[in-house]
Amino acid sequence: MINQSASLQPLERLYQGLDKLATPERYLFTPADMRVLVGGISEAAYRALLSRAAKGWRLERVCRGLYLYHPAKPVLGHVLFHAAARLRAHEFNYISLETALSDSGVISQIPMNWITLLSSGRTHSVDCGRWGKIEFIHTRQTAADLAAHLNYDAECRLWCASVAQAVRDMRRHQRNLDLIDWSLVDEFI
Repeated sequence: MINQSASLQPLERLYQGLDKLATPERYLFTPADMRVLVGGISEAAYRALLSRAAKGWRLERVCRGLYLYHPAKPVLGHVLFHAAARLRAHEFNYISLETALSDSGVISQIPMNWITLLSSGRTHSVDCGRWGKIEFIHTRQTAADLAAHLNYDAECRLWCASVAQAVRDMRRHQRNLDLIDWSLVDEFI
């Protein structure tokens, strides 16, 4: 009997594999995630395959090292947060600074297509094209130090700082405090 998947072109094998793996909750894939779906081709051929796949409608490059699979029908409002969680999965990260304060209403202006997280990894901004930017700011604080000041946001798949912690982080990292409505901060502290 002929193995039907072996007779398919690599692009079709990739799409069939992603169809089986992808869900509305799991829609972001790294090149390493997808590599096993198209074994038997060289690294150069695999890179060309990903480039070709990203030019179609099914697979979209979010940023370097991360692709979104549209047939999974993800809720697109949290792509930047989910991308941040995947990109720094092995680091301690939490939503803070302007993003946390904006979400709580303490900052009146909502940062569009830009999120700020503190991370045990290095400081780095990630351009996610049409999705926006992720700004990782290095912190030496540990999860144990901050346990009482963080809440888990299941929709974002990340920890989020309390208002008091986000304000402390803003001061510690010398961010602009002009947009903060201090009367609202007092309500949270």
